[in-house]
Amino acid sequence: MSEPSSRIDWKSNGVKAIPGDRLDVNTFQTPGMNGAAAINLARVGAPKLWAGTIPIHPNAKTGAHRHGAPERVMYVVRGRARMRWREQLEYTAAAGSGDFIFVPPYLPHQEINSAPDQPLECVVIRSDTEAVVVNLDIEPVERPETVPWVDPIHKHP
Repeated sequence: MSEPSSRIDWKSNGVKAIPGDRLDVNTFQTPGMNGAAAINLARVGAPKLWAGTIPIHPNAKTGAHRHGAPERVMYVVRGRARMRWREQLEYTAAAGSGDFIFVPPYLPHQEINSAPDQPLECVVIRSDTEAVVVNLDIEPVERPETVPWVDPIHKHP
């Protein structure tokens, strides 16, 4: 890999520290959550990444929605998340503080705060600055199937 050009002004174009109380709430929204951008093309010049926060009120859930081509990762900072996904939100899984959630491109899903008395606080990272949110009118199945969080390396719990 070649070294970056010495003509780049690294003082102005280097590391950016974004204060948590100065996030940009002017983002595409889904009913039930209020996302706020920390890192994106407009704020810091990041052409391949979007990162921000998503708080969900106690005992609340977002509307069913999907995103575009970017992959999406949620990190649960505080609270208990339940995710539902697919065409009728027929699958569900839970994640708590310190857990990560991966959402593939174009997958219909819904975030749920399963705690009745505390907010769900998450950090979200997308693999692109594309801010596509398509809100969906989905009739969910009554009893979704629980899917454990496993990967090819670890055995089923």
